[in-house]
Amino acid sequence: MSAVFTRAVIALGSNLGERNDTLSAAVADLVDPPEVRLLAISPIVQAKAVGGPPGQPDFLNMVIAVETSLPPLALLRYCHEVEQKHFRVREVRWGPRTLDVDIIAYGDVVSADPALTLPHPRAAERAFVLYPWSLIDPSAELNGERVGDLAARAADFADLAPFDGFQDATGSAAKGPTGSAAKGPASAGERP
Repeated sequence: MSAVFTRAVIALGSNLGERNDTLSAAVADLVDPPEVRLLAISPIVQAKAVGGPPGQPDFLNMVIAVETSLPPLALLRYCHEVEQKHFRVREVRWGPRTLDVDIIAYGDVVSADPALTLPHPRAAERAFVLYPWSLIDPSAELNGERVGDLAARAADFADLAPFDGFQDATGSAAKGPTGSAAKGPASAGERP
């Protein structure tokens, strides 16, 4: 009997250390076991920290789509293992972190379990999740609405910036090869 695979959407973020390298390594770690297969990977966007203590460095965020034979709680445990591998420390809620891995959606599963609420309870309000997700799956819906439309209405949408690798050591957008700093996306349908 072959394993049954379910499509899941996973968001990754980092605002400490070598953010881009951490995200790249974390994606590789997440899809390393045969129980998790990569379907799509979004471009990286840079965003201001939402919630938590003030003065945090900007986050780099991305979304991946996978198919997995792991049940939801086992996938969550595995995501936490990957966070630990990248030295995630949980001292302050929504505080700075080397890596944050969240399951946004797992098939059509709806769950109010406090250990893993699905879909993610705040995803519909976070452009840093919705916008990258819309780039890899323009027809995706969350709570009956297209994720691109939700992204365009999210309070943090205007703060998103494409990440092109030309960032300074503080995590702020630096002037790239064209001589201008990156701007936020014009609409949910455009690539950053």
